[in-house]
Amino acid sequence: MLKDGEFDNDMDEGAPRTWGTSITVSGTVYATSLFWQPLQNPNDPMQEIEETSSAVLEGSDLFCIKGGRAPQFGICVSQEGYKSGQYVAACSLVTAMDNLSSFVGVFRTDEGWWYTCVRNDIILSDGDMLFLSEDEAKNQFMSMLAVPDWGMRIAPKEWNIEDTQEVSLSEIMQRGARAKLQKIKGLRGTKLLLIVVLSLLLGGWLVSSLIDKLFFTPVKKPVVVPIRPKAVIEQQVEVKPIPKPWENLRNPTTFMENCFHGVKQLTDLTPPGWTMGNITCTGASVATSWNRNLGFISIAKEALDKTDIKLAGYGFDPSGNSFSASINLPPVDTVESPPAYNMVDLRYTINNEFQILNLPIALNNGSVSVPSNQPNVPPLTFNKLMFVINSQHDPLTWMGLLLKYSGLEINLITYSPNGGMWHYEGAIYVL
Repeated sequence: MLKDGEFDNDMDEGAPRTWGTSITVSGTVYATSLFWQPLQNPNDPMQEIEETSSAVLEGSDLFCIKGGRAPQFGICVSQEGYKSGQYVAACSLVTAMDNLSSFVGVFRTDEGWWYTCVRNDIILSDGDMLFLSEDEAKNQFMSMLAVPDWGMRIAPKEWNIEDTQEVSLSEIMQRGARAKLQKIKGLRGTKLLLIVVLSLLLGGWLVSSLIDKLFFTPVKKPVVVPIRPKAVIEQQVEVKPIPKPWENLRNPTTFMENCFHGVKQLTDLTPPGWTMGNITCTGASVATSWNRNLGFISIAKEALDKTDIKLAGYGFDPSGNSFSASINLPPVDTVESPPAYNMVDLRYTINNEFQILNLPIALNNGSVSVPSNQPNVPPLTFNKLMFVINSQHDPLTWMGLLLKYSGLEINLITYSPNGGMWHYEGAIYVL
């Protein structure tokens, strides 16, 4: 499994690998388990892909681009079993389900359990993973169920998880676009020259066609028909101002403090023989799941019943090999926090600050539409800069850095006990 730009099996030479690189659907082989990053410049992606691949994933030499509302690129290492020209599973799935901006799912395949997670049209960095262990896939899936506003939750029918549905992977992949893995340094030499020549030829043809239409095509004289103007009746209509999203934001300070204390409480709950999965905080609650190793249900139930933590509830899955629990958090107050930067200046400021700190951050342009309160008037769009941060620093540490940006909203925080990694998703509104 990919973690911090390295593969788990690299940390323990000779240990069996817990993730796979490909699945076969209806006779077609698709690459899985790519590491996905936002693409800032879709018009000229190669320099960005080369720089990111060398800095984020050592040895990565293959890539694939996902277009759409939130362009991304995925990278992988050919030595792990990937091949140039291989179709990429995540691209086919996302394009086939482009009517959903957010979904989470696990598909059972002959090679393993393919876990996918797309949030606001973005494939999360760990949202394309082929697990060889059903328990690991289920544990990862359960940890994300507490996150609100999923367009769809997909899981095998035999898991018997409420509000999920099983979907035919072969039918979905047939509807999706097919994108292939390419060599990162592939567009060089003869291939690049050929592309340039073809572009020049195409440009010349377009210019020739335009000149022909402008100078050699007879111009038709317009026919002017007088129209009697209609009487306009002015009406006094009271127009209420459209509320701006930053006028009622969830207080990021309260959000991050609540998440920190909620996560700390759950990590103290450790039934012997059970392994905790990722902890998810949505602001209203924190939730996680445990996977059975050598423990028993009776041990886990006793720990849950006797804990001093005030649980909102817990439940075991039908197999008895995993259970989940959650804690309700105190209400998050709201604040008014108007933006202070435009998009260009904010992106420059954040990139510069994180470069100085030598910390990675993924940025992506986003927007939200607010319906108009007037008839026949389109919704008003407000722009924001969306960010994703993966760090070993807890929310109390990040507060000092993030809270200085006005217009900040925090949407999701997750914590991985295995490795102590925090994952932050949020946005900053812009002028």
